[in-house]
Amino acid sequence: MSGENSSADDVQRVWDVVVVGAGPAGASAAYAAAVAGRRVLLLEKAELPRYKTCGGGIIGPSRDCLPPGFELPLRDRVHAVTFSHNGRFTRTRRSRQMLFGLINRPEFDQQLVEHAQRAGAELRTGVTVQRVEQHGSAVPDRRTVAVVLQGSETVLARAVVGADGSASRIGAHVGVKMAQVDLGLEAEIPVPESVAEDWKGRVLIDWGPMPGSYGWVFPKGDTLTVGVISARGQGAATKRYLEDFVARLGLAGFEPAVSSGHLTRCRADDSPLSRGRVLVCGDAAGLLEPWTREGISFALRSGRLAGEWAVRIAEAHDAVDTRRQALNYAFAIKAGLGVEMGVGRRLLAAFERRPGLFHAALTGFRPAWNAFRNITRGATSLGELVRSHPLAQRALTALDPGPAQAADTEEAAKSEEEPVTS
Repeated sequence: MSGENSSADDVQRVWDVVVVGAGPAGASAAYAAAVAGRRVLLLEKAELPRYKTCGGGIIGPSRDCLPPGFELPLRDRVHAVTFSHNGRFTRTRRSRQMLFGLINRPEFDQQLVEHAQRAGAELRTGVTVQRVEQHGSAVPDRRTVAVVLQGSETVLARAVVGADGSASRIGAHVGVKMAQVDLGLEAEIPVPESVAEDWKGRVLIDWGPMPGSYGWVFPKGDTLTVGVISARGQGAATKRYLEDFVARLGLAGFEPAVSSGHLTRCRADDSPLSRGRVLVCGDAAGLLEPWTREGISFALRSGRLAGEWAVRIAEAHDAVDTRRQALNYAFAIKAGLGVEMGVGRRLLAAFERRPGLFHAALTGFRPAWNAFRNITRGATSLGELVRSHPLAQRALTALDPGPAQAADTEEAAKSEEEPVTS
């Protein structure tokens, strides 16, 4: 910005970029904008560090999006995955190289925020955003957005990034539409050293009893993160699944330090990612892998893009240029994360019908295991895998048939109580 504009902004306290929400998406957006030399304000309603319901798995794409010099606060390094199908047909697959790391979200999120602050972003915690306004008396000109806080304080910005979670107020302003909502239940269970040692370096993934559901055990030192997820609307069944899962694992006798639940939301294909000078990213935009509901890598990647494009929007001098930059942001999201979400939706649809086949493939078909391993390590992505491997394309088409083929596969789906062995 020119010196004249900068001086005027100082009088009016106009920030280049205001980011709402200090989770992985918001911290990444704030870092990206601050590294570009812009004046950035990061707003967070909680006091940091704060607990978040999350498995805490850091896969390759997450690791690759971290700021330079970021030291992951890993609680464990995963080299083995035990798969089971509703508690049966258990098999463990191993990898010489680390598949992914496990973190506690309070530590991880705090470090991300600290990196954004070191890059120049200013943090305010304990602040609740009520709404954003792009027109009206609170907005001095067409290049400015008013962020109205609880207590009627107003913060002015040239661009706003909404990263305020799945129940986002900024997302509501933008008009984000969700196509898939799931309920996750989780318990943080402290365990004795002998139990912790048995789980060290190994996670469990259990394909659950309801369509599209699964459970997990992630070890983090002296604590096991145990959770389940399934489609919203099956709350009682999901709770029973978690209780049965914990009992089956022999963990029912240990008192959880934390028991929590949350809703995950995936965007509809035609859902907007911006409105005027306001962008959304991460959970606020409904950016999530639909099958696994993995969200950290989507938050980090979309947050970085949102921060970069918020800088361009802050520099835009008219509505036409603002719109152009917002469309470029949407294109960048859809070309990468959107493609992965499309493949994830097809995988979820197939998994809902044929979980036994997925289990059999991952435990007994080496190419399927290699694909899982390469995706978690960051050597490839779901989109790249389907795009570049004819076998993967054919398999996905076979697993996710069109309406004409669905009747042909219905009978086959009935025979999956006993999955194929290797």
